[in-house]
Amino acid sequence: MVLLERRGFTRDDFARLHPAGNLGTVLLLKVKDIMRTGDRLPVMPDQRTVQEAILGMTKAKAGCIALVDEPSGKLTGILTDGDFRRHILTSPDFLSQPVHRFMTRSPKTVRFDGLAVEALRVFDHYKIDDLIAVDEAGRPVGLVDVQDMPKMKLL
Repeated sequence: MVLLERRGFTRDDFARLHPAGNLGTVLLLKVKDIMRTGDRLPVMPDQRTVQEAILGMTKAKAGCIALVDEPSGKLTGILTDGDFRRHILTSPDFLSQPVHRFMTRSPKTVRFDGLAVEALRVFDHYKIDDLIAVDEAGRPVGLVDVQDMPKMKLL
């Protein structure tokens, strides 16, 4: 170990030279390799109703929905199961209200081309369950759910 440290041998070097091992796999895995996409990624404009957002989450079997600005497609917020539970009793017509009134603005995100281990760090640091993976323009392209991590042997 002393020689490896002296030579500047890093975890990334180890991962590159031993990609079949568990550490190598974890260190090289990208967010795009673990994120949910397509029908499993609920996205809708932030002007829609809370009811439409909840239906979108249910259809995707997800605990959140990414909310976007309609013309640009950029992420403006996220509505989670927790947000829904916290706000449901605030108004008798809650379900017909625009979802942007109740969404979490500026949610925690991760770049789709980043390392999956970064998503794990965000989950751990902020104690959250869902992360929206975004592209370079800030548009949602995937969903990383902490519940998927054990299946991928990342936890």
